[in-house]
Amino acid sequence: MKKNIEIARGERKAELVFKNANIINVFTNEILLGDVAVNSGKIVGIGNYSSNQEIDLKGKYLSPGFIDAHVHIESSKVTPGQFAKAILPRGTTTIIADPHEIANVKGVEGIQYILEESRKLPLEIYLMLPSCVPCTTFESSGAILEADDLESLMREERILGLGEMMDYMGVLNRNEKIMKKIKLVHQVEKIIDGHAPFISGKELNAYVVAGAKTEHECSTIEEMIERLRLGMYIHIREGSAAKNLKKLIKAVNKDNLRRILFCTDDKESSELLKNGSIDHNVRLAIKAGVDPIDCIKIASLNAAEAYGLKKIGAIAPGYQADLLIIDDLKNFHIQAVYKKGELVAKDVQALFSIFQKRYANMENTVNIGDIKKEDLRILLKNKKINIIKLLPNSLITEKVTRDIDNNMIIREDGEYIQGQDIQKIAVIERHKKTGNIGLALIEGFGLKDGAIASTVAHDSHNLIVIGDCDEDMLLAIQELKKVGGGITLVSKGKVLETLSLSIAGLMSKEPLEKVDEKLNKMLKIAYDVLKIKKDIQPFMMLSFMALPVIPKLKLTDKGLFDVEKFQFIDLSI
Repeated sequence: MKKNIEIARGERKAELVFKNANIINVFTNEILLGDVAVNSGKIVGIGNYSSNQEIDLKGKYLSPGFIDAHVHIESSKVTPGQFAKAILPRGTTTIIADPHEIANVKGVEGIQYILEESRKLPLEIYLMLPSCVPCTTFESSGAILEADDLESLMREERILGLGEMMDYMGVLNRNEKIMKKIKLVHQVEKIIDGHAPFISGKELNAYVVAGAKTEHECSTIEEMIERLRLGMYIHIREGSAAKNLKKLIKAVNKDNLRRILFCTDDKESSELLKNGSIDHNVRLAIKAGVDPIDCIKIASLNAAEAYGLKKIGAIAPGYQADLLIIDDLKNFHIQAVYKKGELVAKDVQALFSIFQKRYANMENTVNIGDIKKEDLRILLKNKKINIIKLLPNSLITEKVTRDIDNNMIIREDGEYIQGQDIQKIAVIERHKKTGNIGLALIEGFGLKDGAIASTVAHDSHNLIVIGDCDEDMLLAIQELKKVGGGITLVSKGKVLETLSLSIAGLMSKEPLEKVDEKLNKMLKIAYDVLKIKKDIQPFMMLSFMALPVIPKLKLTDKGLFDVEKFQFIDLSI
């Protein structure tokens, strides 16, 4: 402290000085030309400073590092270290991660894996403890986490609170197990992330009074405004499947700006490398007409203050030297990234290496029996059927009814064979070999002459498969059983390509670049060969068709689920 005071007063030189920078001040919405002095990873002064190590920015912009306020690392399909290599070069220096994907497969062991693998990375990783493992009782997960399981972890310094409370009905109905988790958070004075699409009025009041502080599932401006009025923070999300920014950013103004955060939630590694992380949110918001400094404030200071991270999110004395060098505030190209005053990335290239351990206890998690073709048969009892209908760029699905018509191939015994843009979808329990298989029909995917299967199926991550041919669906299931989890594409009796995700069936052990190369290749096959609709991100979209807390109709290993009624329904009406 004495040395920092001396440097701040100009009595001695700093370790590092950024000279002639256009400094973005998120406190006063100003851009100030000056120097930034750094010592031992902290900013100690702004003004006119000198050092033996000076970096002349020549008027380039200096911004605080960005914070992804809600993200699931597992959705990138890579390990925490590889994830850091994807997003640090794009300006995201801190993330608040919810490891509920791996927790649904491996429980506390999965959370500890994420904690350990992220311990010595230049990317600062905080965690929210998974609140709903499983997210409902209407599906089968690999683990069950109760309040007692979370208690030992809750006081960890890098644990900020309880992750997205998806079981909002459990909150509203004062479920005893949910109440224990909420009490645990209140005892340590940490926070709760929300996840309650569509609830309103008195029910929303009840949800907020229980402690829900944030919401990332707003799909309309009306939802967003109602939650802002109740004091919630709103995550504006731009992920791979769910893209809410262009709609919600229209409601952001100077009066509500300080309650807005940016997040990616779920984003493929290939898309992170192509479009970016939170920097992509910032660019889109600037393009939509939001003031660039306000966009940076949303991406930095707002998130830090919402989650109680007191020394990041701004450029000011005493703050951590997480800094971005930016060429201009329109195209927003990030030229260099500093974490605690150390250069960690330049020209979108990571300048650090990672050491990846092998965790054998995270592997061999696909535990299913011998699935036969007969197990995939769908028998229709009547001429009217319930169907899951996809909506582009949304995790919300429509519940539609269709009459059996000439566009559908139905056998005399009522077995559904094929229909125009209506495919079979199945969810197979893959943790404890229960034999559970949920079957339904889905519209809007566009798949032809093949099947796609994945062990990434939010949130319980059972094996999910979609196809227009039982033989191809069966082959896809067998392929994932053989490789220990992943994503596979099948057509006309052949496996076209498979991405092995041997870590909990969710993440690859391969380097980021190899996973990116494979995913891009598979996306091309999905669009060009299997004819998936171009406004659908097939792998991410498929993974959310098993999530029974996002309206309106989803499928779990236990059956077709009406999210609004919160009950199972029959395929045949």
